[in-house]
Amino acid sequence: MIVACGFDHAGVPLRARILAVVEQAGHEVLDLGTDRPEPIDYPDKALEVGRAIVSGQAERGIIVCGSGAGVSVAACKIHGIRAATIHDTYTAHQAVEHDDVNVLCLGGRVIGPEIAAEIVRAFLGAVVSSEERHVRRRAKIDEIERTGGLA
Repeated sequence: MIVACGFDHAGVPLRARILAVVEQAGHEVLDLGTDRPEPIDYPDKALEVGRAIVSGQAERGIIVCGSGAGVSVAACKIHGIRAATIHDTYTAHQAVEHDDVNVLCLGGRVIGPEIAAEIVRAFLGAVVSSEERHVRRRAKIDEIERTGGLA
């Protein structure tokens, strides 16, 4: 699987560890930067990672900003992206299995590199569930996305 990875300046401290874990898990990294401490706007990174997934360049994404919240909000504005801020391993796999989350958002100022590594492994190892209840619920999410929640 190809995993698009993007980091703003606050995500740089987790960058090397996350990229290594993705590769160690047998996946290909699509590195969308940054590797520099100079400020960079997190919505730009969210857009780059989201576009990589929507275009088919990557199957999943990982975005890191200071809290994980900003990139999650920005990425979820992209049609076809299901992003979530996750800081534990249970949610990392459950979000993929139940909700078909395709973008993992992490907070570089919230968790350290080893917790991030565990979360990334759980996220990448998870498979979307085909259980009827999950399919039904995801269809409802798709409808909300399609209509903007107005129908």
